[in-house]
Amino acid sequence: MAAVIMDREERKAYAGQIREVIARGPFRADWASLSEYRVPDWFQKAKFGIFIHWGLYSVPAFGDEWYSRKMYIQGSPVYEHHRKTYGEHKDFGYKDFIPLFTAEKFDAGEWAEIFRQAGAKYVVPVAEHHDGFQMYESRLSRFHAAQMGPGRDIIGSLKKAVEDAGMVFGTSSHRAEHQWFMGVGKEFDSDIREPLVCGDFYWPSDREQPDQMNIRSKPYPTEEYLEDWLLRACELADRYQPGLLYFDWWVQHEAYKKVLPEFMAYYYNRAAEYGFPAGVCYKQDACAFGSGIVDVERGKFAEAKPYYWQTDTAIARNSWCYTSDLDYKDSYEIICCLCDVVSKNGNLLLNVGPKADGSIPEKDREILEDIGRWLAVNGEAIYGSRCFRFAQEGPTRETEGQFSDGSRTEYTPEDFRFTAAQGNIYAICLKYPENGHVVIRSLYREKNLNKPVFHGIIDQAAVLGFKGKVVWKQEEDGLHVMTEGWKSRFPVVIKITVK
Repeated sequence: MAAVIMDREERKAYAGQIREVIARGPFRADWASLSEYRVPDWFQKAKFGIFIHWGLYSVPAFGDEWYSRKMYIQGSPVYEHHRKTYGEHKDFGYKDFIPLFTAEKFDAGEWAEIFRQAGAKYVVPVAEHHDGFQMYESRLSRFHAAQMGPGRDIIGSLKKAVEDAGMVFGTSSHRAEHQWFMGVGKEFDSDIREPLVCGDFYWPSDREQPDQMNIRSKPYPTEEYLEDWLLRACELADRYQPGLLYFDWWVQHEAYKKVLPEFMAYYYNRAAEYGFPAGVCYKQDACAFGSGIVDVERGKFAEAKPYYWQTDTAIARNSWCYTSDLDYKDSYEIICCLCDVVSKNGNLLLNVGPKADGSIPEKDREILEDIGRWLAVNGEAIYGSRCFRFAQEGPTRETEGQFSDGSRTEYTPEDFRFTAAQGNIYAICLKYPENGHVVIRSLYREKNLNKPVFHGIIDQAAVLGFKGKVVWKQEEDGLHVMTEGWKSRFPVVIKITVK
C-alpha cells in the first residue's frame, strides 16, 4: 500500500510542531543553549561502533558511493562505465537502479549478530545518502525503500534488530549535499531534467555547482529546500529515536546556520521527553563546540583531547560502499586504529559496505571476526576506559587530521597506547616483539620522586590472553615485561595493577 505523502498544509503543520517542541525546551535553537549539552554516558563507554553505507549505489558497485554524481560527469571513468554497462543516461539514469535494488538476502537480525560478535556497542546505518533515496519509510517523498526497491523499511528493521541485540541504534543523514549533487546531469541529455518539484527524486539538482571548499559558496539552498531538510531530519528523530544522529559534511555551509540549531534543539528536547540519551555527531566545525560530538572523517588526532570525539573510517581505503575492487585494510591496522583513538579519548565508527543483495562480503566478515576475537580478550582495556595521564609513547607519530588514513602506519615494538579503567593501567603494545620482551619506558623507576612521569607503586603486570608466566620488573629504563614463547600478530595489552 502506497504511503500517504504530506501535502503543503501537513508540512506546514509539522513545521509548527517542530517550533512548539523547541519552545518547550529545555534547549533553545541557539548555540548558547545547545552548548549546555552533555555527551551521553553510553557513548563515552562504547568506544566502538559500526557505520553502514548501503543503498542504490551498491547496485552498480563501481567506483564508490558517489556513483550518482560521477555517472553524470561527462568523460569521467564512472560516466564511461555507465554508458558501456547500462546505456545512455537519457535511457537509463540513476533512478533506474531503484527496481534493481531488491535486497533479497538482507537479514537485519543476521547483521546485528555479526556486529555484536565484532564487539560493536552501537550501529549507525546511513538513512539517506547524497543520492536522495531514503532507506526508511517517509511521508516527505515516495522515493524510499519501504515503497520502492526492497519494499521494506530498512532503517526500522535495523533499529529493532540492533536494539534487540543490546546495542545502541543511531543513523545518519547526508541530505544536505543532495541540493546540487546530481545537478551536473542537466548539462547534457540525461534523465535529470525540469520540471522538478519538492518530493521528486532528483529535486532540486541545482545546475550551478558550489565550490566545495567554500562554506559560503553559491548556490545557496532555497528556503523550501532548507525546510525540507529540517523536516526530513526531524522525521528521522521522531520515527526512529536514534541515540546518535550523524550529519555528513555540507551542513557546515553558512545556509544551515539557522536550521541546524533548530534541528538540534528539537532532537535534544525530544530525547529528553522520550528518555533516550542522544547526540548529534558533526564534522568540520558545523556546530558550536560543545553542542555535539566532534567527528574526524578518515582521520584522527595526534594527541589526546580533553573532550570526547569520534573518527569514522571504512574497512576499505577507496570506497565507503561495496565495489568489486575494494582496497581493504587488514584487521591489524584497524585494531591499532581503535587502540590509538581510544587512548586519545575517541570512539571508532568503522564502516562496512554490504552488497546490493543485502549480504555482507566475506572479507568484511573476516575482519569483523578478528576484531571481535581481539576485543573478547582485551575489551577491558577499551570499553568504559578513560585516558591515562599520557596517551602514548614510542617513536611513531600519527598524522593528524581528516583523510589521513590513505596509507598504513608502521609501528614498532616501542609504540604503546595507554588507557585506564577499573583502577588499572593498560599499556597496549601495537607491535608485539617476537622475543616477547617489551620495555615500557614511561613507567621507569627513579629514586628522585620529582622526576618520573609515573609515581605510583606497581603491584602486578599481566598480559591479557597469555596463559604462561609473566616475568616483570621495574628498572631505571622502564617497566620490563617478558612472555616467553608467545607471539601475536595483533596488539597486546599489558594490564598493570597498582597499589
